[in-house]
Amino acid sequence: MKFVVQRVSKAQIIIDKKKYSSIKKGLLVLIGIEKNDKEEMLDYYAKKIINMRIFNDSNYKMNNSILDIKGEILVVSQFTLLANTKKGNRPSYVNAEKPDLSKYLYRLFCEKLKNYEINIKKGRFGANMELDFINDGPVTILLGNE
Repeated sequence: MKFVVQRVSKAQIIIDKKKYSSIKKGLLVLIGIEKNDKEEMLDYYAKKIINMRIFNDSNYKMNNSILDIKGEILVVSQFTLLANTKKGNRPSYVNAEKPDLSKYLYRLFCEKLKNYEINIKKGRFGANMELDFINDGPVTILLGNE
């Protein structure tokens, strides 16, 4: 699994020129599911993202988690995170998991985040989406293959 976690002041998904979902202050999380990724990995990443201290405290130090600030999370499935660009100019996506299993793991990941009693919004799996967001900081964290 690969993740891009971005601290945002707001984010929204637009599908077919209509707002599909949106959040205010929180995290925009892009997730790519690879072949051989397992359900058991989802608990680790959900806990890691929920507890990641990347929000400022009163002294402007990144000491607070999404739980501390009572923020929201917008989760988007993005298989292009798995692009292999070693050969040629056209990325290869052979390491991406098949859509059926990816969709299942994506939805399960969102459910695991909801267990932390936080507002979770998501994109539409497989849809062509426009993401409109303001990266706060900017703060962008890459996770995966730890």
